Amino acid sequence: MNEPVRFSQLSAPRQVLVRLLQSINFGYVEGLEVRCCEPIFNPAPMVFVEVKLDAANGPRPERESADFELRSEVIRLMEQFDQLGDGSIERIDIRHGVPRRVVIERPIQGVRR
Repeated sequence: MNEPVRFSQLSAPRQVLVRLLQSINFGYVEGLEVRCCEPIFNPAPMVFVEVKLDAANGPRPERESADFELRSEVIRLMEQFDQLGDGSIERIDIRHGVPRRVVIERPIQGVRR
C-alpha cells in the first residue's frame, strides 16, 4: 500500500501552486509555465475566479492547515509536471480548490510525415 503524499513533501513552487488553487476555489489558471518539472510564476499565469452568486464560496478546509494529505487529483497534476519537464500548461480547471482538468501544450510525437 502506498503512503499518502503530504503537502509538506512538495517543493516550494508546488506548494505555492496548491495554495493558489485553494484560493481560487472555483475557476481556472491559464498560461502556467513549467521548468525542470516545477511550476514557475514569472511570468505570472492568468487567474480566473468564478464567483457563485447562488451559493457560498467558502475556501477548502485545508487552506488554513500547515500540512495535509494531498488529493489524488493534485498528485496526478504533479505527475504531469514530472512528465512534461519543460513546457506550458495552457489551462487548469479548478473546482472546490482541486484541479479537475488540465490542458497541456506538447509537441507532436510519433506522427509519420
